Amino acid sequence: MSYLHLSFYAAFTLSSLGLAFHRTHLISALLCLESMMLSMYVALAMWPIQTQTSSPTILPILMLTFSACEAGTGLALLVASTRTHGSDHLNNFNLLQC
Repeated sequence: MSYLHLSFYAAFTLSSLGLAFHRTHLISALLCLESMMLSMYVALAMWPIQTQTSSPTILPILMLTFSACEAGTGLALLVASTRTHGSDHLNNFNLLQC
C-alpha cells in the first residue's frame, strides 16, 4: 500500500469516525460528510494517474457535482431547522413528530 492510498483511507476513516462520534451539532455532521466526499473525490481524481491510463474519466466531475448538491441541501436543512427549532443541536430534533 502506498502512502497515497494510506492518506485517502485515513482521511475517509477519520471523517467517518468524526461523523459517528461527534453528533452534537448538525453543522459538524455536514462538515464530516463533506470531508468524506472530498477524500473520495481526490481518490477518484488520482485513480487514472495510479493506473496509468491515458483517457480521462468523468467520474470525479460527477462526484463533485453530487457533492455540491449535497452541500446545498444540507445547508438548506440547517437553515430550516435553525429557524424552526432555534438551534442546530441534533438532540432537539424529534424525527417521530410531524
